[in-house]
Amino acid sequence: MKKRKGVRKGLIVAFFAIIIALGALIATNVQDHAEDISLGLDLQGGFEVLYEVEPVDEGSEVNRELLSDTVSALNARIDVLGVSEPNITIEGEDRIRVQLAGVTDQAAARELLSTEARLSFRDVNDELKMDGSDLVEGGARQSFHPETNQPIVTVTVDDPTLFEEITRDLSNRPPGENILAIWLDYNEEDSFEEEMAKEDSKIVSAPTVRNVIPSRDVMIEGGFTVDSAQDLAGILNAGALPVELTELQAESVGASLGERSMDMAINAGMVGVALIFTYMLVYYRFMGIIAVLTLTAYIYLVLVVFNWLNAVLTLPGIAALILGVGMAVDANIITFERIKDELRSGKSTISAFRAGSRRSLSTILDANITTILAAGVLFYFGTSAVQGFAVMLIVSILTSFITAVFGARLLLGLWVNSRILNKKPRMFGVKEREISEL
Repeated sequence: MKKRKGVRKGLIVAFFAIIIALGALIATNVQDHAEDISLGLDLQGGFEVLYEVEPVDEGSEVNRELLSDTVSALNARIDVLGVSEPNITIEGEDRIRVQLAGVTDQAAARELLSTEARLSFRDVNDELKMDGSDLVEGGARQSFHPETNQPIVTVTVDDPTLFEEITRDLSNRPPGENILAIWLDYNEEDSFEEEMAKEDSKIVSAPTVRNVIPSRDVMIEGGFTVDSAQDLAGILNAGALPVELTELQAESVGASLGERSMDMAINAGMVGVALIFTYMLVYYRFMGIIAVLTLTAYIYLVLVVFNWLNAVLTLPGIAALILGVGMAVDANIITFERIKDELRSGKSTISAFRAGSRRSLSTILDANITTILAAGVLFYFGTSAVQGFAVMLIVSILTSFITAVFGARLLLGLWVNSRILNKKPRMFGVKEREISEL
């Protein structure tokens, strides 16, 4: 008899040990996980642009490989901006959506993204002398002119003799024709004379060549600031875009608007969760306490998993998280109602717990699997915002299955197996008069 009492007390001690350990874990690092989650542009501000992709060469066509190469080139350019969590997605057969959260200078960012960055070196007759393929990959860098100390961009020629031959040819030409024009995105209809007269010229530099220059390093002067020189160097290192990008749609969200949206979403989520907790406690009594504990663990685990995935949290993602709380509660309700039905039929507490848990499992599985299938379809066919919702929903469903099914059964099972709840149906929300007399 004493041994049985010791076992029963041990189960209760184990219950409180689990709760204390879980509470300590949540209290110590939930803030860190919440702060580490990357926020989308609708929560921290930024902008997004939808581009239509067109091939540079007339004979080329837009295919999946070309779109993937363009995404890689855009990612390399975004590194220049210092955006930590860019979101670039391919939509349809010829469109790319770029989302940049936290970017303040949107005009500079859009110019950086859309510039084709086809660098070429031409004489005054627009004859090609050298282009980007003749340069060392990643060899562009911001520097300062040795005489004027003005910001410049330096590029390195792959062939050591190439630039020497070009400067030898130009230095022997008469004045006015010994110019090496450095073009950015030259087109066949462009001309040196017309472009030099423009205020926003494609010619970033047009130095006069008077002597042979036996060097691999080429200086590009263009009245740069340090920032603009760094941007150009970054664009050149990222490489030329293999396509032309036409901006179809642009949308921006201010930082204050994003912060306000996040505050409103969090407040709405807290109110919703609080109402769910209250309902569970009032209607399911002791089982409601178990539900509150497992739901708290669920919210914490979702944040941890979402952080591990390096996913970006958006407003639809917060909506999916709150929806997941409802689905986790639904799993609890199904189990608890089965247990209550078994108690009403006259079964003992232990028998009712085991039968109710067993019979509810298939229903919960069916509901979760069908929802995961729907979320998978949303992720595959949806845009970036819909995909964010789908990812959070899938994570929520899988996590809720662990906490609402296994977690709730573990915690409730410790109390049921301790026999403390025997002949106490009111603790489960069942009145004595509702119990059938067998």
